Amino acid sequence: MTAPSAVPTEIVTPRLRLRRPDPADAEALVAAVNASLPQLREWMTWAQAPMVLEASRENLTGAAERFDSRENLRYHVWNADGTELVGSSGYHALDWRVPKGEIGYWIATAHAGQGYAREVTQALTDLALTDRAAGGLGLRRLEIRCDPANGRSARIPPALGYALDARLVNDDVTADGSVVRDTLIFSRVR
Repeated sequence: MTAPSAVPTEIVTPRLRLRRPDPADAEALVAAVNASLPQLREWMTWAQAPMVLEASRENLTGAAERFDSRENLRYHVWNADGTELVGSSGYHALDWRVPKGEIGYWIATAHAGQGYAREVTQALTDLALTDRAAGGLGLRRLEIRCDPANGRSARIPPALGYALDARLVNDDVTADGSVVRDTLIFSRVR
């Protein structure tokens, strides 16, 4: 199977807007990441140092290109009126031959604890597992992987009907590379 030709560039949920990355989002992304750096640093390898504007623009240019080529479908999460960046999510590790992918997510610290990650993950799960003929991506397998120590992240998959497939012992290192850690793998299939 090949990648779908049509993928929505915007998804609207009851409280949020998920939009394809755009280099024009660079300032909003830098502000959200840097304000959240103390919390993101613990879980995200890319958040070990402050984000700078020029690097953010380059990152977003690449993210938009990978979205358009269907290699990686990253969405920026905005508030309902599209004026404040709340976080980021999307589909990673896509393999259109199966087809399968993985959802990743982070929410800016100022917006944490409001159920946004769950709302975003539900919307992305629904889109991913819906047949292409009905406007979805037609994935057969969708995964969420996380560090078991990240309790907030680990609570989302079971709440959305994902099964715990495995706990891979000594599978990875912490975001700062200092300690070996386990990885939880959750999945939904159709």
